[in-house]
Amino acid sequence: MSSQDTIIEVRDLTKHFPISKGIVLRRQVGAVRAVDGVSFAIRRGETFGLVGETGCGKSTTARLITRLLPVTSGEVLFEGQDITRLHGADLKALRREMQIIFQDPYSSLNPRKSVGSIISEPFAIHGLEKGPGERKKRVQELMDLVGLNPEHYNRYPHEFSGGQRQRIGVARALALKPKLIVADEPVSALDVSIQAQILNLLRELQREFGLTMIFIAHDLAVVRHMCDRVAVMYLGKIVETAPSDTLYRQPRHQYTGALMSAVPVADPELAGRDRRLLTGDVPSPANPPSGCRFHPRCPAAQAICSTEDPPMRDMGAGTLAACHFPLSEHEAAEIVPTAGTTG
Repeated sequence: MSSQDTIIEVRDLTKHFPISKGIVLRRQVGAVRAVDGVSFAIRRGETFGLVGETGCGKSTTARLITRLLPVTSGEVLFEGQDITRLHGADLKALRREMQIIFQDPYSSLNPRKSVGSIISEPFAIHGLEKGPGERKKRVQELMDLVGLNPEHYNRYPHEFSGGQRQRIGVARALALKPKLIVADEPVSALDVSIQAQILNLLRELQREFGLTMIFIAHDLAVVRHMCDRVAVMYLGKIVETAPSDTLYRQPRHQYTGALMSAVPVADPELAGRDRRLLTGDVPSPANPPSGCRFHPRCPAAQAICSTEDPPMRDMGAGTLAACHFPLSEHEAAEIVPTAGTTG
């Protein structure tokens, strides 16, 4: 991937939340390693997926990239510039280039403000389109773009359904014409019947405006539908990265295989495929296991897995995986019998 193709590059990104003890004399006694050495790069115009179990660090990674949280260490290069070092006016200017769509459309909108005020707020903050008439016209164009009735400009969030509220969030994110959109589980709080509408809207807007998107979800079928490439996270680390079709056809990391085997399949003839059921619970990020973090639950773990953290290795076909004993082609076929059964 050339530097001209890359819009954002994350290098060894780390976020540790301190654990303190004591009432009067508080002292740090540990840290929650929410994100621990994450690295990846995203091409212009592609949709990059982040998947994994709840608590693996997906949303924290999104907030670090958008500077909603300060990083502990590492770099986030946006168009070649390390944005972790930006402050003040420089950081404010960066906000115009990247926006986030939050998971919960109920809590991410101010109930005391009208929809017109919510969507136009970015214009006021950044000093764009200052005239009220011009601003209203632009907001109504955005509402129409995302499938909302422009005549509802003066209504309040409680007067809209969940899907409509998420469309308001999408319109707000598009207001400043950003280059990067971070969609943090944008449909997980919506009814299944509404999810497809929002997903199709995001794909249409991406094609129309040439957006780059980071799409975070735990629903593997949704990720396959939306993403060009996918990174799988486990306990604060990325364990596998691959093109979407390759990942679903031939997962290589043992954890990815377990995720794939858990996807429901409608075909009764495939109901007896290999199911990789994991034992135990996800370890605490405050005290992660030594070596490979997945080894306490891995069915293929051996002695080396508990002592040596496997590096990312090129598995071919654009796949990188951090596993001492990756799935073979035959094992992957037993988990995912045909390329079309998990979507």
